[in-house]
Amino acid sequence: MPTVGLLYPGHSAEDDFPALEERICGAVRLPVVITSVGEDAHRVDALLDIGSDARLADGASQLSGAQPDAVMWACTSGSFVFGPQGARAQAAAVADAAGVPASSTSIAFVDALRHLGIRRVAVAASYPDDVAQHFVGFLTDGGAEVVSMGSHGIYTAAEVGTLEPSRVVDMVTAADHPDAEAVLVPDTAMHTLAIIDQLEAAVGKPVLTANQVTVWKGLELLGPVPDLPGLGALFRGRR
Repeated sequence: MPTVGLLYPGHSAEDDFPALEERICGAVRLPVVITSVGEDAHRVDALLDIGSDARLADGASQLSGAQPDAVMWACTSGSFVFGPQGARAQAAAVADAAGVPASSTSIAFVDALRHLGIRRVAVAASYPDDVAQHFVGFLTDGGAEVVSMGSHGIYTAAEVGTLEPSRVVDMVTAADHPDAEAVLVPDTAMHTLAIIDQLEAAVGKPVLTANQVTVWKGLELLGPVPDLPGLGALFRGRR
């Protein structure tokens, strides 16, 4: 079975991935290595440190025992703050360290939108506004048009990890816009993998979440992505 190794910063929603593995009866292995974090803060300088090559290379070394076929840097803010070129360089450094194809959550969002043929999006961000604007810029550089954006000013990943499903649904519905073809939820610290169908039902359109696109991109690095239940439009192919 395919094995997508995940480099995940700190502790917040890392349990989303083994729970998914269990629900899909081992159709994919998702071993997680927790990478080091200097400061748990949705602040640009802290995020640049979280996504540093040294921290990710150390994580890739720890992941080697799981023999991953591909590796994902499972952190949106710790990739988009580097900008498109920086994020690609970051992913290339992880690939070099791991010896297998690699990418990141931010790149996964852009690639997932292209896969679905979606351009106009709404963003439901947990981050403070200044950090969320970096994500908007990353999407814009990738060819998307952000028609609305809601930011919620949550300063730490640890707090995001405690959000109840009902709060996540509320954030997604509040961010939605009639012109948006999809709603994006850009934080791997948020538990979302068990509620994708619920989120899509709430807005009547595709919802792309950080943990969902991370798994998708990891599989996409290896070839055709299998249809997986409960993971929304992205895992059902083009609309």
